[in-house]
Amino acid sequence: MTNAAEHLALLEAEREADDVIVRRLAQRLGLTFVRDLADYPLDPLATDLLPENLIRRTRIVPVGFDGDALVVAVADPTNVVALDDVRLITGRELKVLVARAAEIDDVITRFGSVDHATLHLLDRAAEEVAPSAEESEIDTDPGQAPIVKAIDRIISNAVQQRASDIHIEPQERDVRIRFRIDGVLTEAMTTRRALSAGITSRLKVMANLDISERRLPQDGRISVKVKGRPVDLRMATLPTAWGEKIVLRVLDQSAHVLGLGELGFDERDLALYRQATSRPYGAVLLTGPTGAGKSSTMYATLIEINSDERNIVTVENPVEMRIAGMTQIQVDPKAGLTFANALRSILRSDPDVVMVGEMRDRETATIGIEAAQTGHLVLSTLHTNDASSAVTRLIEMGVEPFLVASSVHCVVAQRLARRLCLNCREAYKPTRETLAELGVEAKIDELFRPVGCGHCANTGYHGRVALLEIMPISEEIRTMTVLRHTATAIADQAIAEGMRTLREDGLQKAMAGVTSLEEVLRVTA
Repeated sequence: MTNAAEHLALLEAEREADDVIVRRLAQRLGLTFVRDLADYPLDPLATDLLPENLIRRTRIVPVGFDGDALVVAVADPTNVVALDDVRLITGRELKVLVARAAEIDDVITRFGSVDHATLHLLDRAAEEVAPSAEESEIDTDPGQAPIVKAIDRIISNAVQQRASDIHIEPQERDVRIRFRIDGVLTEAMTTRRALSAGITSRLKVMANLDISERRLPQDGRISVKVKGRPVDLRMATLPTAWGEKIVLRVLDQSAHVLGLGELGFDERDLALYRQATSRPYGAVLLTGPTGAGKSSTMYATLIEINSDERNIVTVENPVEMRIAGMTQIQVDPKAGLTFANALRSILRSDPDVVMVGEMRDRETATIGIEAAQTGHLVLSTLHTNDASSAVTRLIEMGVEPFLVASSVHCVVAQRLARRLCLNCREAYKPTRETLAELGVEAKIDELFRPVGCGHCANTGYHGRVALLEIMPISEEIRTMTVLRHTATAIADQAIAEGMRTLREDGLQKAMAGVTSLEEVLRVTA
């Protein structure tokens, strides 16, 4: 069984064990146990009766009414003090349902009162805006309380829903706000067009940007705390026909960094990768498009090899996660600190391991590859579609083929696919005709498909898993590199030596029930 399948089986076993414990507690107290609270219909009139901070602190969620009684779901029905507080605040008797703590937390994260409150704040702000002030007066007064509170709630809501990006997009008649969750953009809300300039100005102030400059793109950074958790936001503005679009990249500093085994490596691939990263010198490259999860894999690798005996120095743009025991350098092109300049200085600082955020030009690539030859382990990323293309890409950038051949030990291509929701995934037997239509030649007896439930916001997916293509550089591939063979020829040789392609790795994860076949085909097309 693969690591991913074992992880799924463990999660299911833990859920069943929790269900048994909570069900017995509910029976002993004479209360009703709800297994799938996310599917329980929530009444907005009920959820609005309690303040959000009380709901989160007590894990008591109002879900509806039974006559004059308020129906609440609780994780700890023995907390009579909290229940008495709810009775006092609402002035109603309570009908108590019992659910697992994880179920309560999922509902708290997703129930509609947060968005409802945000929209209410935005509506209040819009009412305070004079129609003629859309492009002028709002710009000079970004600190209106409703705007400030609404933006705080939007950011908080995005973090709690595990969003990686927040898109604020002015349209002709309104402003659309979208979150990218598990790699897919979903609309969170829309608000009035009159608030576009006010929202933009408030965020620019938070990021220390020029609020008067609306014709040129700007980049900035915002540091906030969400429920006590430090969160960094990389902000980028983009002038459009209807105003400035804002994209906020969410970097949750308190987020748990997954280990290599949890990312999607199976035992064979993990052994190959660890063999490459355990060497004292040479280059290990991660490739894939933007959003493929290269940074997560890189940080998981650095954490695993970090020790008191090693001097690890990184040069990044930006530093997405701060790791104790490592020296991390932030690139600053405006001050003249580029990847290449920083890399030269790093090599004079006695490093054992050097991580270069991206080899994006000839100078950086050449210095990095030469460093891999002079007793340093170099980790870096490239933007290529597959593992074999990384070798030819370095040569195209101007690095000598013999340097590439002698320095690179391993290349990993990566994509991120959405994980199927364990609460609602459905097994089925695909027909040969269906597989043929999807262009899959492998014989597959059973697959799983998304259904949708309250736990996954009716998407059928929750979280993501890496699809991986591990290409160790063998002597044959080194020879082909020196002779400037094509990426296709190198890929054919790697497959002959046992390399599993991205799609083949995805099919294995689909057959294990980790993701769906459609998702694999979407990200490996």
